[in-house]
Amino acid sequence: MSWDEGQTLAARWDHACTAAHARHRHWQLGASYSGFVEALLRETPRMLGPLKERFRRAMQALPGHAWQVGRWVALAVDGSRQEGPHTAANEAGLGCAGRDKTAPQVFLTTVWHLGLGLPWDFRVGPGTASERRHALEMVDELPPRALLVADAGFASYELCRKLLCGGRSFLLRVAGNLRLLRKLGYYERERGDIVYLWPQRRQKGRHPPLVLRLIRLGQGQRAVYLVTNVLDRRALTPAQARRLYRLRWGEEVFFRSYKQTLQRRRLLGRTPATCLVESQWGLLGIWLLGLLSVAQILAARGDPKRWSVAASRDLVRQALRNERPRRGRRGSLGERLAGALRDDYRRTSAKAARNYPRRKRPKPPGPPEIKTAARSERERARRLKPPRIVSIGQEAGHNIGQDRGRERLPDEGDLQLPRMCDDWS
Repeated sequence: MSWDEGQTLAARWDHACTAAHARHRHWQLGASYSGFVEALLRETPRMLGPLKERFRRAMQALPGHAWQVGRWVALAVDGSRQEGPHTAANEAGLGCAGRDKTAPQVFLTTVWHLGLGLPWDFRVGPGTASERRHALEMVDELPPRALLVADAGFASYELCRKLLCGGRSFLLRVAGNLRLLRKLGYYERERGDIVYLWPQRRQKGRHPPLVLRLIRLGQGQRAVYLVTNVLDRRALTPAQARRLYRLRWGEEVFFRSYKQTLQRRRLLGRTPATCLVESQWGLLGIWLLGLLSVAQILAARGDPKRWSVAASRDLVRQALRNERPRRGRRGSLGERLAGALRDDYRRTSAKAARNYPRRKRPKPPGPPEIKTAARSERERARRLKPPRIVSIGQEAGHNIGQDRGRERLPDEGDLQLPRMCDDWS
């Protein structure tokens, strides 16, 4: 159903039943769409977790070297909204966080693999849901050696601390909505690019400051400010940080493919529950479509980041209708999916419309607020400081080894995180 072009959910269900019956005549299919929906609402919570885990194992088993970007399993997180019908139930249950006269919405937050171009996890909620809260819920599902890349909307003390406590790394853009401190005296190897994230409301309790590294890319008004818990400059250079942050744009393209190419920008469910389930299974559908395609692309030694959702969509729809391809590559469906790639030519003109009336033109985020720590803040940090703190985060967790004439950096097991993760909630 998530691959079908039907204009109603009942039509998609009918087409899916016809295709399934043609290939599996022994299957016992339901007799009504309403019964199918009742079963779907009942069984989705039980099925969602195992399906996600199965898809993740399939991603890890893919051939090639796309699993890691450098030394990291690089992932991005971002959110997007889908509109639902203007029913009274949707307006009451979903809400709207957009402009006036916008339809009821479903908020979808996705963790997306930068190397494979496929989802890793997702959460859905009403239009007023928080993408930060969704991201916090998905931290425990991140793979080992994960590095999470996100824009300025996700940078917060809570998310950074949970990633630190889970042994994950991050690279987050920061803007004027975040206050950073310098010269707090909490980190023994303090230098010019060391900053601290320590909101004032957290200073009143026993929450320690988070030691981060500030990376500035570019100059002037177009400068981008990133913070990371990878304190060692050799483990994550500014050039690598620039590449990882640029790869994050692929998730925006993924959302466009899901909503525009597969025509899932507007949901069709007439109740909040059916809208949420429709969004979940739609995301699972494009995830499975990507797994089928990327596996064939990698087997043919292609670049998974060139995967064309539109080409895979057309090939799968032809196969479900038992149609032969009228043009292009012949062979089995798998062989044809290996050629589902975007054009690689270089454009000489803009692809977008010249004067699109609803185009968003937001101002670029400004620099973060960076202040020198006050004496009272330094005193509070001194009281929280353990007897000997080596590092907070991932500075020495990558087998840097021993430099000639320098003290050996400790291994990851030597990192001390006193009181960092105590009474975490």
